[in-house]
Amino acid sequence: MSNPRPEGITHPSIDALLEKTDSKFSLVIYASKRARQINAYYSQLGEGLLEYVGPLVETHVQEKSLSIALREIDAGLLQAEAIEVVEATA
Repeated sequence: MSNPRPEGITHPSIDALLEKTDSKFSLVIYASKRARQINAYYSQLGEGLLEYVGPLVETHVQEKSLSIALREIDAGLLQAEAIEVVEATA
């Protein structure tokens, strides 16, 4: 039976994801940081360290960590916080 909701490039849509962030740039940073955390989680599973939080949505065996991160953002399971930039005085 086919999946009624396509995953990957078509879902979640870029428009829905941009509603969750300020810009395309912040979306890329946001998703890539979370994808790295998911990769680190899977790498540490065998060692029993569990320093990172695993996927917050249901995943498939061959699903990429970036796709998982984008689905988490779309579902509203993650919250990005702006970092204040402190200027150095010379």
